[in-house]
Amino acid sequence: MYGGAPGGARFDRFHRAPKASTATTQTLRFSPMPHDIKDITIIGGGPTGIFASFYAGMRRATAQIVDALPELGGQLTALYPEKYIFDVAGFPKVLAKDLVKSLAEQARQFDPPMHLNQRVVGLEQEADHFVLITDKGRFPSRSIVIAAGIGAFSPRRLPQPCAQPWYGRGVFDVVTDPEAFRGRRVIIVGGGDSAFDWGTQLLDRAERVTIIHRSDRFRAHGATVAQFQAAVEADRAGLFTFHELADIRCTSNPDAFSHVDIRDVKAKTTRELEADVVLPMLGFVSDLGPLAEWGLTLEKEEIVVNSMMETGRAGIYAAGDITTYPGKLKLIATGFAEAATAVNQAVHWVYPEKKVAPGHSSNMSIFGQTDD
Repeated sequence: MYGGAPGGARFDRFHRAPKASTATTQTLRFSPMPHDIKDITIIGGGPTGIFASFYAGMRRATAQIVDALPELGGQLTALYPEKYIFDVAGFPKVLAKDLVKSLAEQARQFDPPMHLNQRVVGLEQEADHFVLITDKGRFPSRSIVIAAGIGAFSPRRLPQPCAQPWYGRGVFDVVTDPEAFRGRRVIIVGGGDSAFDWGTQLLDRAERVTIIHRSDRFRAHGATVAQFQAAVEADRAGLFTFHELADIRCTSNPDAFSHVDIRDVKAKTTRELEADVVLPMLGFVSDLGPLAEWGLTLEKEEIVVNSMMETGRAGIYAAGDITTYPGKLKLIATGFAEAATAVNQAVHWVYPEKKVAPGHSSNMSIFGQTDD
């Protein structure tokens, strides 16, 4: 790994950067578990963040990942691990969970620490480095790459009061193991990709899958909608448009429900459906949280970056879905490229004598290769 004292130019640029708010630093000044200083701390353990940690290792920089979720993968793991992805280079198609597994294996060549289940709550700045603060520790770092996807996100909850007592007991807004619903009667609420993706994936597992949606306009991919509608026409599934959840009822067992009532939003009538499980697929709520107070250039809850992935605050870079710039494409493929750009710029920031351009990986000695 790189060693030696950072260059003087970097010290000057740090002095010009804005400081974290006094309230944030005072509240968390006694956070436990200090960690060794790293060249790059990556906020976010989704595909862009994982690839950034690999790329940092390839550039012989020390790096670490900090993420609020308990597992690597970001939205791929939390929202649709069983969904196929078709537009990642080199994979004709790949399950989201398998892509995460491969990315993690690639990154672990350099054994970067991965601090999961830690919520970022603040940022302090010393004379020559940052200190990223979570609810569990303090992470000194010479630079930061923000790869936090859409920021901190949580599934949008059902608004009906009847659903609240059943969360975790039959109402689940995150699906990680489709086998958990084998033989169950599943009601999915929503009309987007997640609703129809899970609807089609559970067809051969659940006893019956029914989707209810408040309109007849779906935000899902047309092919997936057509696949589910074909199952409805074959009486293998149910689909109720212009309906919403009205009530959840149990019969003899107070710890499990057996039926739901759904309401026709036009006719104002209700009907009863047998059900063991309700899966709300209503999207999610995102929030930049404390990142909004770090002196970055922001636009509509996104971080504005330039072609070098600079954020408006020296030493802090960003990549992936959390960023915006003219012509931005929110794709995993572009997130990988942005991660490489951000890491290369961060390496040059920390060690000005190092080139921004890394050269070809096929010629790198770190992989046991030699120049042609």
